[in-house]
Amino acid sequence: MELTGTIKKISDLQTFASGFQKKELVLLTEEQYPQPINIEFTQDKVDLLNAYKVGDSVKVHINIRGREWTSPQGEVKYFNSIVGWRMEKGGASDFNEPTQATPSQGQPAAENKNVFAEDEDDDLPF
Repeated sequence: MELTGTIKKISDLQTFASGFQKKELVLLTEEQYPQPINIEFTQDKVDLLNAYKVGDSVKVHINIRGREWTSPQGEVKYFNSIVGWRMEKGGASDFNEPTQATPSQGQPAAENKNVFAEDEDDDLPF
């Protein structure tokens, strides 16, 4: 999955006793009602954030993670997190612009031929 938007905040590096490390990025999405989305970068992916600053327009590739937790009282709760694994500079306008190839002046346009029409004698039931 991908999210595009503007970087609103980049947290400081957090390192834990186990050796686990993470940084969080708040991405303000570019839509009618912009949403501040918190994205975690963990372990070696924290270094991806070094090339960016607040205000940069980016595309972030993410995974959504879920986990189950049982409280000491036996109540089961579920938590989700959004984990970033790749980033690219540029906003939504850089990635969503429609492109259309135009045929060259001297070359004939390719035929729109149904390649499946020739195989009408197959034994498929549909």
